[in-house]
Amino acid sequence: MKWGKYTPYLLLAPTLIIIALFIYWPAINSFLMSFYKISPFGDKRIFAGVDNYIKLFENEAYWEALKVTFIYIVTTVIIVVILGYLIAQLLDNKVFGVRIYRTLIFVPYVISFTIGGALWTFMLNPVAGHVNYILSRITGESINWLNQVPYALISIIVSSVWKMLPFSIIFYLAGLQSISESIIESSLIDGANVWQRMWKIKFPMLSPITFYLVIMNITNGMFQSFGIIDIMTRGGPLGSTTTLIYKLYQDAFFFQKTSLAAAESVVLFIIMSFITFLYFRFGEKRVHYQ
Repeated sequence: MKWGKYTPYLLLAPTLIIIALFIYWPAINSFLMSFYKISPFGDKRIFAGVDNYIKLFENEAYWEALKVTFIYIVTTVIIVVILGYLIAQLLDNKVFGVRIYRTLIFVPYVISFTIGGALWTFMLNPVAGHVNYILSRITGESINWLNQVPYALISIIVSSVWKMLPFSIIFYLAGLQSISESIIESSLIDGANVWQRMWKIKFPMLSPITFYLVIMNITNGMFQSFGIIDIMTRGGPLGSTTTLIYKLYQDAFFFQKTSLAAAESVVLFIIMSFITFLYFRFGEKRVHYQ
């Protein structure tokens, strides 16, 4: 029985070992690698100090990837949060067939980013795609969506919104269903119209959900969008859809710049940590917990 107090640590040990081997050690190793110049096969390394970081910030392609990432993340998160809330409002109504609508809208959430990218690549095909077929019937013209600027980035944003939207809808719908009917009835007695009830009563009450969704959508957009970009555009044309995570992948596996890719991973970690800190520091003040 004297070993009883150690039982929790023994049960947690396998998980902690796995986390240490596959998360903490690779992160520490990447940080150390960013200060070396490493051969493509990893058999030679020379200490370089901060040369990799200097080279990184002098690279115009990296700044372009940072700009693309900013446009992609901001646009995607705003659309997903606002549109998710509006669709959740529609699904919260008691109408005929609402369960069928909810099921159909939630389908993209269970599809991987890679499969989603393949579906959109087919639909946006300039010759046989459904989107161009409808567009040509209406306007008489077609667009090469994945090989022209800025349509390639627009295509990535639209497909990402389609993939990420159900996640926001699920949370907003659950939040709307938890709001007491007495609150809505009181607002009706006070003369509040639909718009006022939607944005001045319900939306502030769902601020904890919004707070969570913004952080999660930023993370998903930053990292999980890799599958869509890799399938649809591979960062092109002319780097117009190359985000920070995709540039890291290109430098690490295409160009064999291991140490530079390690520096990029460290910078990406710092950026995400800084964004999260700022959001928790200033955004949480607008959150109202019931």
